[in-house]
Amino acid sequence: MARKHHKSEEIVLKLRQVDVLAGQGMARPDVIRQVSISEQTYYRWRKHYGGMGTGQLKELKKPQKENDQLGRAVADLPLDKQILAEVAWGNF
Repeated sequence: MARKHHKSEEIVLKLRQVDVLAGQGMARPDVIRQVSISEQTYYRWRKHYGGMGTGQLKELKKPQKENDQLGRAVADLPLDKQILAEVAWGNF
């Protein structure tokens, strides 16, 4: 069976869906199966994303995006330095 990689927004929505259905009186294991995830996945997601709204999720992603951009910029620095060194010595 192929694994499905859920987006963060989908995870938060599924967690909310489980909470709503469990609040209506359904048994939590039945609700988790109805949402098409395993119990282990549910508890792992709840530990990581529990109580988080979509607005908070966006705020969580913002620093990660900035870190990715900075990482790419830092990775390009040695290449820039090498190019400048070759130009300075006239080896181009």
